[in-house]
Amino acid sequence: MKIGFLIIDMQTVHLEGLDKPMIERASEYINYVSDSLRSNNHTVIHVHDIEGISESNREAFNSVPEIQVQDTDIIVSKESSNAFWQTELEQVLHKHEVELVILAGYAAEQCVLFTYNGASERGFKPVLLQNGILSKHADIITSTYRDRNLISYPVVNYLLK
Repeated sequence: MKIGFLIIDMQTVHLEGLDKPMIERASEYINYVSDSLRSNNHTVIHVHDIEGISESNREAFNSVPEIQVQDTDIIVSKESSNAFWQTELEQVLHKHEVELVILAGYAAEQCVLFTYNGASERGFKPVLLQNGILSKHADIITSTYRDRNLISYPVVNYLLK
């Protein structure tokens, strides 16, 4: 089974004001899973929300330094909460024969959740990476995990065997 890992909106412009240790902790889980998937020829996709981007602020729309981006990774740009809406994400996942979609990133209650629902509506099997989602509201993370499929990094490693 092919796996796609969606790292959503882990960009400087969106994470301003978030607790630095919280960003570092989530990034550690995200980078670990990214490395595991890359080394087993699975697809890693960075979803960047570019709403409001201009020449003068382009740098702020890059991934935060804590997130490792490799040359083999794919970057998909979006301008709405659901990364499938008016983007090439669905086609990219089909091209790479992805069935299972692991989601991580920011913001748990918006872009991550809306993209999770978008993946499900399109016939993919979505799961949220445990400890890999962020929000400005700590209680939102718990409620986002509730009633949704969740995966931990040891289970990802098990699936790769």
